[in-house]
Amino acid sequence: MADKAEKDRVWKRNEIESPCIQICVIHPEERICTGCLRTIDEITGWSKMAPEDRRSIMDALPDRAPRLRKRRGGRAARVTG
Repeated sequence: MADKAEKDRVWKRNEIESPCIQICVIHPEERICTGCLRTIDEITGWSKMAPEDRRSIMDALPDRAPRLRKRRGGRAARVTG
């Protein structure tokens, strides 16, 4: 089994700046990754994008974070009163 340093080396690619934090889960409603906030199309095309396109996406990511902070209801939504 590879150690953590080896796994980290595989995930880090010097030639491409990436927001990936190895939490790869697509939010079912927002359709963005809960780890890096990119769309599926952005993730799959990342390695082929021009640096300017990657920078543009990186600049837009902070504005996407609030989309994942919305509450879905929880107990309060189930209780009728």
